[in-house]
Amino acid sequence: MKNIAFIDGQNLYMGTKSSDQPWEVDLVKFRKYLQYKYKVDEAYYFLGYVQDENEDLYEKIQKSGYILKFREHNPAMLGTKKGNVDSDIIFYIMKKLYLKEDFERIVLVSGDGDYKMLLDFLIEEDKFAMLLFPNKKFASSLYKKIKSDHKTFLEDTDVRKKIS
Repeated sequence: MKNIAFIDGQNLYMGTKSSDQPWEVDLVKFRKYLQYKYKVDEAYYFLGYVQDENEDLYEKIQKSGYILKFREHNPAMLGTKKGNVDSDIIFYIMKKLYLKEDFERIVLVSGDGDYKMLLDFLIEEDKFAMLLFPNKKFASSLYKKIKSDHKTFLEDTDVRKKIS
């Protein structure tokens, strides 16, 4: 089985840092967790935009086994915009479906409700594996109707032990 993960990097980072008990994801352990638990062959890690002062972080993410994707921005707007990679993630997933790329299912790491329509579609098409919420407190209420076998929380004790 070949699954693909799409990670909203800002959502993952802020979700774990703003938890009731803040913690940090070990990117290498998390990549292995995705590989063994969810059969993830490729993991795309989306970030807002390139900043020179974060080159070490970008290198660390890539060395941990992720394919790094950045949001395109107008250079004049960089200081005023947030990362907002939601539409990019949706586009990449839909493009893979449209091009009939060889994969089984999608794993999404985010608590953002902007993905609700996409997830409903992927579930309907039997192309969805799991939604991994970084934080229970900030998980969108739009996902309440999604079955529990399609969602889990990274901050749950057993998962957190494996990836922190």
